[in-house]
Amino acid sequence: MTAGGMVRRNWPLALPVLAAIPGVVLRFSGAPIPAVLAVLLLGTAVVGAAFFLSWGTELVERDIGQGLALALLALIAVLPEYAVDVVFAWKAGEDPATYAPLALANMTGANRLLIGVGWSLVVLAALAARRRRAPDTRPEDRSTVRLEPVQTVEVAYLAVASLYALTFALRDTLNVLDAVVLFAIFGLYLVRVSRVDEDDDEDEDGSELIGPAARIATGPARIRRWSAVGMLVFAAAVILAVAEPFAESLVETGTELGVSQFLLVQWVAPLASETPEFIAVLLLAWKLRGAAALGALISSKINQWTLLVGILPLVFAISAGSLSGLPIDPLQREELFLTAAQSMFAVSLVAAGALSRRGAWTLLGLFLAQFALAWTLPPDLAAVERIGLGALYLLLAVILIVRNRRAMWATLRDGLTGRALRTERSETA
Repeated sequence: MTAGGMVRRNWPLALPVLAAIPGVVLRFSGAPIPAVLAVLLLGTAVVGAAFFLSWGTELVERDIGQGLALALLALIAVLPEYAVDVVFAWKAGEDPATYAPLALANMTGANRLLIGVGWSLVVLAALAARRRRAPDTRPEDRSTVRLEPVQTVEVAYLAVASLYALTFALRDTLNVLDAVVLFAIFGLYLVRVSRVDEDDDEDEDGSELIGPAARIATGPARIRRWSAVGMLVFAAAVILAVAEPFAESLVETGTELGVSQFLLVQWVAPLASETPEFIAVLLLAWKLRGAAALGALISSKINQWTLLVGILPLVFAISAGSLSGLPIDPLQREELFLTAAQSMFAVSLVAAGALSRRGAWTLLGLFLAQFALAWTLPPDLAAVERIGLGALYLLLAVILIVRNRRAMWATLRDGLTGRALRTERSETA
C-alpha cells in the first residue's frame, strides 16, 4: 500500500489524538485562559479519549475470555464518568456542602442521558434503517426493536438495581453499605452473563465493528492486540490527566457566566463522555443490528447504576476519613428519585423483550421536556417539576408492569436464574 493510501486508511485514528492534544497541553502548561475555553478544550480531550476507549475495548473483547472481557469493558466504559465523579467525590471529603451535590449531579445526568437520549435514538435509528434498507421486514418488526433472549439478563439486573436506587430518595447519605450492595448486584450480573457459551462468538472477521476498530480487527492478531493496548493506555492517560481541571473548569464557568454549576456538571461532562458510545451504537443500529446496539446501552446503564454510583461513597469515605456517607441534600434526593423513576419506566418498556417506536419517542420526549424545564424554571417550580415528572415515570411504569406482568415476571425469572442463557444456547445449538 502506498504512503498516501495508508494515510487515507488510518486518518480517523489521528482525529482523537488531535482532539486530545490541546486539552493535555493546557493541563500541563497551566496557561491562564477563560474557564469557558478551558471547558471546551478539556471536554474535547475527553471526547477524543473516549473514542479510543470505544475502539480499544471492541478489539480487546476478541482476545480475552468473555467473563474477563465483560469486567474490563464495564470498568472502561464508565471511566470518563468515573474520572469526573471521583474528582468531585474526593473534593467532597474536604468540602461536602460544595462538592457532594456536584458528584451526584454528574452521576444523575449521565444516567438520564443514557436512557433519555441513547435508548430512544438507537431504536429510532434502527427502525429508520430497517424501513429504508429492509423494506420486506415483517409488519410487527417495523415499529419495534426486539432484544435477544439472552439480553433479558441485562433487563432483569437493571430492574433490581433500579428498585434499589429508588431507596436513595429516602436517604440522607450514600454510604459504604450501598457500595457493597451495588457492587454485589453488578458481580452477580457479571457471573450470570459470563456463562454465555463462549463458543458462540460472533463476527470473528470484525464485520460488526466500525471505523478503525473494524479495519484493525481484520489484520494480524499481534497488531490488533498492540493497537488495543495502545488505545486504552492513551485514553486512560488523557482522561486521568484532564479530569480534575475539566471538573474545576465547569465549576468556574458557572461562576463566570452566572449559570448553575450544578446543571453544567450534570449535563456537559456526561455529554462529552457519552458521545463516542452514542455514535458507535447508532452506527451499529444503522447496520440493522438494533438489538445489539440497544443491548449495549442497557449494559452500560447497569454499569452506571452499580459501579459508578457505588464508587462515590467509597471515594468520599477515603477522602473524609469517615464512614458517615456522602451527603444527599433535598435537591439531590429529588434528582435521585427522578433518575430512578426514569430507570424503572425504561425497564417497564423493555420488560417484554422489545422497545417500540412509541416507547422510544416517549422516553425522548419526557427527557427533553425535563431538560428544558430544568434550565428555565425557578428553583421552587423546578422542585415540583422533578417530583411530578418522577411520579409520572413511576405511574407509567406501574401501568406497564401490571399490563405486562407475565412478561415482566418471565424476564426476572429467566434473567436472574440463568434460564435465558440456557434458552439462548438451545436456540443457537
